[in-house]
Amino acid sequence: MQRLEPEVRTVWALKLGGMLLLLVGALFFYDLVRWLSGEAWPFVFSGGAFVVSAGATVAVPRLRWRYWRYALRTEELYLERGIFNRVRTVVPLRRVQHVDVSQDLFEREFDLGKLVVHTAGGRSSTVAVPGLRYQTAERLRDDVKRYVLDEPDEY
Repeated sequence: MQRLEPEVRTVWALKLGGMLLLLVGALFFYDLVRWLSGEAWPFVFSGGAFVVSAGATVAVPRLRWRYWRYALRTEELYLERGIFNRVRTVVPLRRVQHVDVSQDLFEREFDLGKLVVHTAGGRSSTVAVPGLRYQTAERLRDDVKRYVLDEPDEY
C-alpha cells in the first residue's frame, strides 16, 4: 500500500482553513453586532470558533493523510481511507470507462495531482486518489489506460 505525498497535508490545511475562515468571519460579524448593541460577553462565538478552527486546520489534514492508502494491483485499484469510519474501496479495472488526472490551484503549487477513475454504473462511479505527485498520477493513469485497452471486450 502506498501513502499519499506529505505535501497534501498542506493543501488540505489551506483548503480547510479557508473554509473555516469564512465561518469565523461570519461569527465575528455576529459578535461585533452583539457587542455594538451592548450585550455582554463579546466575541465568545467567534473566539471559540477560531480556536476550534485552528485546531481542526492542523489536526484533520494530518489524520486524513495518516489513514489514506492506495494500491494499483494487477486487476484492481484499492483505496483505504477514513479517520473515524474506515472505507475500503476496490475498483475492478475492467469496469473503468475513463481516467483523468486533475490539479486545482493549490495542488499545482505543490506539484500534486489527483487521479480520477470513472467506472461503469454503481453508486460510487467516480473514485479519486488525491495527493499524488503529478508525474505519479500520470503514470498511474497510463497504467490503468494500458490495462483497459489491452483487456479484450467480454461481450
